[in-house]
Amino acid sequence: QVQLVESGGGSVQAGGSLRLSCALSGYTSRSYCMGWFRQAPGKEREGVAAIFAGGATTYYDDSMKGRFAISRDNAKNTVYLQMNSLKPDDAAMYYCAAIVDVYSDLNCRARWGTTAEYNYWGQGTQVTVSS
Repeated sequence: QVQLVESGGGSVQAGGSLRLSCALSGYTSRSYCMGWFRQAPGKEREGVAAIFAGGATTYYDDSMKGRFAISRDNAKNTVYLQMNSLKPDDAAMYYCAAIVDVYSDLNCRARWGTTAEYNYWGQGTQVTVSS
């Protein structure tokens, strides 16, 4: 059974940093694309960043590029989202999600931004940013 468990959320002041973690279990192959999404109250879920487990390329929403960084540790089956220079608008529930049976960076790039592509979702971790 595939499971995703996020951690690392919390409350920070504007300008602060947080690192979110997403641990994947029940899937031993590197043929997956992992994405981070966020959803604020009353807003649609939006893609933040993604990474292909079998490659090195990373993908970002343009508005978050430069402040957020996604990385992975395949030995731990864990993907991280480092968030710097946080703003009140970054406050949201953050979710990680996985598309399995992905075999190339190109395939991850083509699919990562679409929520319907994802097979598995974590329960979310809350990020609060105070001004």
